Amino acid sequence: MSAWLAQHLAAIRDACRRLAAAPLNSLLSLLVIGIALTLPTAGWLMLDNLRALSGDLPGVQQISIFLSLEAGKREVGEIESRLQAGQVGKWRFVAREEALKRLQAAEGMADIVASLPRNPLPDAFVVTPADAQPAELERLAKTFSGWPKVAHVQLDSAWVKRFDALLRLGRLIVVLLGVLFAGALVTITFNTIRLQILAQAAEIEVARLIGATDSYIQRPLHYFGMLQGALGGLCAAVLVAVGFHLLTPLVAELTQLYGAHFTLQGLGALHLATLAAIGAALGWLGAKISVLMYLRRFA
Repeated sequence: MSAWLAQHLAAIRDACRRLAAAPLNSLLSLLVIGIALTLPTAGWLMLDNLRALSGDLPGVQQISIFLSLEAGKREVGEIESRLQAGQVGKWRFVAREEALKRLQAAEGMADIVASLPRNPLPDAFVVTPADAQPAELERLAKTFSGWPKVAHVQLDSAWVKRFDALLRLGRLIVVLLGVLFAGALVTITFNTIRLQILAQAAEIEVARLIGATDSYIQRPLHYFGMLQGALGGLCAAVLVAVGFHLLTPLVAELTQLYGAHFTLQGLGALHLATLAAIGAALGWLGAKISVLMYLRRFA
C-alpha cells in the first residue's frame, strides 16, 4: 500500500513539475479551459436566478384568490385552514382595507377612491406555489375556484406556459453549449498531453526498454490532465464570480423598479467542487485518449 501511494505521490509531483516548467503555456491553457467552462456555468446560474427572480416579482407565477364581498372572518379562516392543510407553498392574506389603501396610494387614484361610497374590493389571498410547473398551477387554480365563498381565481396560465417554455429552451441551449465546450476542453488537454509526449518521447521509450509498465508511463500524464482541468475549473469559477459581482448591483437596481428585492446568487462551495471535478474528469479523459493513442504504436 505504501509503495502504491508513493508511486501516485511521485506522479502528482511530476505533473506539478510539468505545469511549472512552462508557466506561460500553462496559464494560457488554464484560461482557455476556464473560458470554455465559464459560458455554460454562467448560463446555468442565470437560469436558476431567473427562476428565483420570477417568484419575487409581483404577480409572476402567483395565484390570486378573491373572496366574495359577503365573506366574513369565518370564511377567511376556513380558506386559511385549507391552504395550511394543502401545503401549497407560501401565501399571504390581503384584507380589503389594505387593498384599498394600496389603490389609494397609486398615482392618480386618490380622488377616485375618495369618491367611492364604499370599499368595492374583496378580501384576497396571494399564493406562491412551491411547484411552479404550469400543469400544477392550473390544477391549484381549479381547486381554489371550487372552495366556498371564492368569487374569482386569477392565474395568467398562458404567461406561465411561455415562461416555462423559455426556461426549458434555455436549459437545452446551456446543455448543448456544455457538451460543445466539454469537447473543446478534452481536445485542449489531448493536444497538451500529445506535446508533452512528443517532447519526452525518447525518455518514454527508454523507460519502456528497461521494463516500465504502461500504467507507470501513463500515471503522471493522467494527473497532469486532471490537475490542468481542475485548475481550469477553478479559473472558470473566478471568471463567473467576477462577472456576477459586476452584475449584482445593476440587477438589484432593475428589480427594485419592478417592486422586488432580489440579489443574484453566485457560486457556492458545492459549485466550486463540481466545477473542479468536471474539469478534472474532462482533463483526465483528454489525457487518457492521448496516451492510449501514443502507446498503441508499441502494441
